[in-house]
This record gives sequence, C-alpha cells and structure tokens, in this order.
Amino acid sequence: MSIELDIEGNQTLKKEIVTQPEMKLVGISTRTSNAAEFNPETAQIGVTVQKYISEGIYNQIANQKNPGTTLCVYTDYESDHTGKFTYFIGAQVDADSDVPEGLSTLTIPAQSYAKFTTDAGVMPSVCINAWMDIWKMTPEDFGSERAFKADFEVYDGRALDPANTALDIYIGIKQ
Repeated sequence: MSIELDIEGNQTLKKEIVTQPEMKLVGISTRTSNAAEFNPETAQIGVTVQKYISEGIYNQIANQKNPGTTLCVYTDYESDHTGKFTYFIGAQVDADSDVPEGLSTLTIPAQSYAKFTTDAGVMPSVCINAWMDIWKMTPEDFGSERAFKADFEVYDGRALDPANTALDIYIGIKQ
C-alpha cells in the first residue's frame, strides 16, 4: 500500500512499507551527527560525498548489483537521530566481492522499512527537506517505531540531474 504525506506543504513524500533483504555494500564512511552537519565547520557528509565523487570511488567498486545506483546509509546510531551515527556512501555488491584497498564494507541487515519517495527537486535541498519532514514524523506516520539499525537513501537514474533529483529514503522500522 502506498500513501502520500504532505508535510507542511514542503513536498509530497510517497510512503510504502517494504521488506529488504540483507545487503553488502562497498564504499567509504565517516562518523558524524545531525548537529555537526548543520555547522559548516564540522559537517562531514558533504566532504565524504565529494571524496567519493572526486576520487572516482564508485568506479573502483567491482561486482555491483545495481550499476548506476549509489546508496547513502546512516547506521551505528549512538541513540536516535539526535546522536552520532556512521554515514556510509557506496554501492551494493555481491556477497563474496573483494574490497579494494582503502575502501570498506557495510552489511545492511534484513529489515522492514518505511520507504519514502520524494518529488523531484534541487539537490541537496530535496534530500535535506525530506529528512526535515521525516524527523517530525511519529511512529504512526512510519507504520511502527524506528529501529535505528540502518536507514538509507537510494540515488539512481532519477538523480543524474542535480537540478531535478528524486530519491528514495528507507527508514528502518521495528516489526
């Protein structure tokens, strides 16, 4: 079942409940917090994304399951969305894939998610606005309590134009 949520008129987030199997990713990561990300002097996510792009890390990842798709994962939560977490950017690979030197792996556990699809918009605003809306949501909006194991964004062919990007955000929920 899919529903649409209009959060304070910002954008419409289409929501559905899905179950995802375990996924192995290869990429790079950093440790940060949402408070740090709102301070340009301490923000790490943009720096990590720039490194991933400028160093061509995506092209170093072999055996990608979905070529052309990048996942940005929020995991290893200290508490909830107000605490520290690990931000990981990479690509999904086959379970037995080798890891290039200098890169790391992340296994996203199998779990249920509230999957939100954004309207198309300008990056990074479309992503930031979606997260601002998500942080205001209640367990009823998600369909359950948040699990805080792993949440992730999917950037695929809909994200090729930074002026017109749509993405999916998966929020892990308890079952």
